[in-house]
Amino acid sequence: MANTSKKTMSYDNMRVGKRYFLRNHGETASFLVLETAGKDDFKIKDLLTLDNYLFGDLIRYGRGADFELFEI
Repeated sequence: MANTSKKTMSYDNMRVGKRYFLRNHGETASFLVLETAGKDDFKIKDLLTLDNYLFGDLIRYGRGADFELFEI
């Protein structure tokens, strides 16, 4: 679970090999960044389902009022 005492980070600061927690539009995801995929996207591995997909798929509909991103 996210540590809410920390300030939400920008997804521009994500790094390969690090794990993150994301909350956006009421949905949550924990993932590992596997590699960069172009200039502004990352290939990630979901830590719950072990599926691989692009970070852009998680934020496809924009940043909601509840957007939170933390390194775990």
